[in-house]
Amino acid sequence: MRWQDGRRSSNIDDRRGSRGRRTSVALGGGGAVVVLVIAVVMMLLGEDPSALLDAAGSSGASVGDVASTGGSIAASPEEERAADFVAVVLADTEDTWSRYFQQHGSGTYPAPTLVLFRESVDSACGFQSSAVGPFYCPADRKVYLDLAFFGELERLGAPGDFAQAYVIGHEIGHHLQTVLGISQQLAQQKRGLPEAQRNVLSVRQELQADCFSGVWAHHAHAQRQLLETGDVEEGLAAAASIGDDTLQRRAGGRLTPESWTHGSSEQRVRWFRVGFQAGDLRACDTYSPPTP
Repeated sequence: MRWQDGRRSSNIDDRRGSRGRRTSVALGGGGAVVVLVIAVVMMLLGEDPSALLDAAGSSGASVGDVASTGGSIAASPEEERAADFVAVVLADTEDTWSRYFQQHGSGTYPAPTLVLFRESVDSACGFQSSAVGPFYCPADRKVYLDLAFFGELERLGAPGDFAQAYVIGHEIGHHLQTVLGISQQLAQQKRGLPEAQRNVLSVRQELQADCFSGVWAHHAHAQRQLLETGDVEEGLAAAASIGDDTLQRRAGGRLTPESWTHGSSEQRVRWFRVGFQAGDLRACDTYSPPTP
């Protein structure tokens, strides 16, 4: 990506300077391994494993105290470069969606704040550990990101700066869903539904965020020539690497589509591509087709 000369967003809340609460787990025996493996799988699926760890503690496995530790933590040059990159990508999403909203008569785009943190963070959606991965909180309209996730993304087989940008674009996609009232409608539809049906709606919501990320990439390249050769492939690789089916295979379990909340690798790749090719939010209707 040609990002070094880009504008840096001022909507960054950098909370990396001190540690939040940290959960230390001191489980003994084979139960520790089982619990930790399940926690890792939950993390990869975008879920918060803290409840699992709390349950392990209450059932007799020894879970360390949740303690608050202070003190400044120095950032490495690599981390500072990553933070600089995030500020540029966030600014580009601001420019893209501000222009898009104006052109389509949607008023002024309310840009979100992106919070950088380490290990854990307090949000309007509750206390979260970095194990949940990047997330968007509709209650405070902020994106939360631990830069260490970029290393996890590379280990999952999705290296490259545009793979990282795709993730940011996806979370901004959730912000768009909130701004446009989509998330609120889905929340109402989910009430009273069985878990499997709620998961179906969650998959469609996540695929739409993938598509929105593709729309952003379309305009970032068309208007500012942000992308270089191979960048789109990096984005597609990132989408494929975090599909629910791919993560379940990595975890060694059987495929259970009824439990998916983000969609298969094929679905995520396809909807990112739809958004990138169309450059139009109206192309991202993941709810009408019988099969997303």
